This record gives sequence, C-alpha cells and structure tokens, in this order.
Amino acid sequence: MTDDSSQGMTRGKTTCLELFRIQPGVPFEQAFSDLSVLLGCISHLTTEAEMENDRKAGSAARILSGLAKGLIDDMELGMNRAR
Repeated sequence: MTDDSSQGMTRGKTTCLELFRIQPGVPFEQAFSDLSVLLGCISHLTTEAEMENDRKAGSAARILSGLAKGLIDDMELGMNRAR
C-alpha cells in the first residue's frame, strides 16, 4: 500500500477568511507539516485564552483555525484531483 499523502499537491483554489489563498503546488508532505504547526499554535492559544480569559489569544486562535481549515479543504481538493 502506498502513502498518497506524499504524492499530492495543494490546488490553490481555497481562500481563507476572505483575505488569504492557499498557494498551489505545495507538496502534501510540506502542507501536513505546516498544518501540524498551525494546529499546535491553535491548541496553545486556546489554552491561554481559557486560562487567562485573553480575547487576543482567542482571536488569534480563531484566525489560525480558519487558515488550518482552508489548508485542509485545499488539500482535499488536491487529493480528489489525484484520483
């Protein structure tokens, strides 16, 4: 069985927060790495916001989660194209 995640690339069709767009042609291996970093930051900021009642951390987590969702959505488009 092969790992399809190392063969696909982002499509570059997804916008995030009406301001950002995922770049086309990013290999899934790099995209998954970037997604992991984003999710780690979201987790940290969410914890900070809960513990400190910090609105800025909560807003940052919301923005980063929008970027993470956009990346996931665009990677899904890339996986569908590869099939």
